[in-house]
This record gives sequence, structure tokens and C-alpha cells, in this order.
Amino acid sequence: MTTAGYVPRWLVVPAAVGLLFLLVPLAALIARVEWTTVWSDITSDAALSALGLSLTTGSAATVVCAVIGIPLALLIARSPGRVAALLRALVTVPLVLPPMVGGVALLYLFGRTGPLGILGLPFTTPAVVLAQVFVALPFLVLAVEGALRSTGVEFERAAASLGASRATILRRVTLPLAAPGIVAGVVLCFARAIGEFGATALFAGNRPGVTQTMPLAIYTAFNGAGVSQGTAVALSLLLLVTAVAVLLLVRGWRPGVGR
Repeated sequence: MTTAGYVPRWLVVPAAVGLLFLLVPLAALIARVEWTTVWSDITSDAALSALGLSLTTGSAATVVCAVIGIPLALLIARSPGRVAALLRALVTVPLVLPPMVGGVALLYLFGRTGPLGILGLPFTTPAVVLAQVFVALPFLVLAVEGALRSTGVEFERAAASLGASRATILRRVTLPLAAPGIVAGVVLCFARAIGEFGATALFAGNRPGVTQTMPLAIYTAFNGAGVSQGTAVALSLLLLVTAVAVLLLVRGWRPGVGR
């Protein structure tokens, strides 16, 4: 069955403009890459420090998101309609908030005068992880929740009728059926975590080797400090390649892809 439909031909022009608006800036970025020095730029001490911190904190944030996000997604997917809609709306809030607002909220909660100020988290490496969790968790929850809803509950009911416990049903039926959505959510969560900037800058600061992730190193370079602009462009290219790889991986795990 064809999916071409009947789209008016004149819509091709604004559609092409929209596509170019997204692609031309990325092409301009790639054109500025110094290919003769890109490897040395990426492997400089400052770049490796920012890259290593991004990968470490992004991985930690992804693990935290998986531990708390998959149960939350399951709760939303199996809740009654109105409850699920309310929970879904609450989870979506960080997606529509400016990241800076998230950073301010975390600072007021964990700051020196906040309710949890005794923990001393602001401007530390764990603060980077918390900021990444705040902005990346909705991506995982919504992806997993959509996968869980699409699988339905028929197989779970069949397993229950055969005497399986709730824990067994979760382990042997629910999670395996939702595996593609879980993988997609985890990958998207990781990509969002390593690309986080606003909440991290406000809540964790920009200390090289402690809280300066790749986005912060890029921002610092273009403001005349930290790594060179050549390194900043190289790190930007690395983030772009990571984003493309993530999209391809997520597409590969989508149910029914290639049909």
C-alpha cells in the first residue's frame, strides 16, 4: 500500500525551505571544521576532559533515568485514562520549560538555603548528573510509556490466567514486549543528557574537569576562554555525529521499521 497520498504540489516549496533551514546551518558547521587538525583538536587535554566528563555523567544519568523512569512509564501506561493524562502532563513539563528554569529550580532545592542544601550538591560533578536526569528523564519515560501502551495487556492477562505472578509477568512478558521502546528511550535519554547545557550551567557551573561538559566547553570557547575555537568546532561536530548515530539507532529499534 502506498503512503504517498495526495499532497498539493505547491507545498513542496515551503517544505523544502523548512528542510534547508534545518540542514544549511549544520552544513555551515561542517564547512568550518579544520579536517587537518580535527583529530588533534578532539584529543587535546581540554577536549578529552570535557568529553570524558560528558560520557561519564551522561551514562550515570541514563542509568538513574532507567531505574526510576521505566517504573514511572509502566505506572502511566497502566493507569486509568485521566490519571495517565495527568501523569503524562507532569512528566512533559521539563520538555517545555527552558532548561535554565530547570537549573534555577534545582538550585533552589539543593542550594545552600534550599530544603536539601545540606547535601552540598551545587557546582559538583553529581550536580551535572542531576541536571541531566531532570532534562533527559521525560524522553525515556514517554518513549517507554508509548511502547508499553502499544503492546496492550492481552498477553499479561493470559499469563496471569496461567498462574504467573506479577513479578514474573513483568520480567517475562511486559518488559520483553516493550524492549524496542525501552532501548529507544535509553538511547534518546543518553543523547539528551550529553547535550544538556542550560540546567547544568546554572546548577553545576562550568569548572574544567569538574562540571565542564562538552556543551559548556563549546560555549566557553566561543566566549574567548577555555578550549580553542577549533576544538569547539570539532566537539560540535562530534555531538552532531552522536545525534545522527542516535537517530539511526533509534530508527533501527522501532517496531515494524523497514516494512
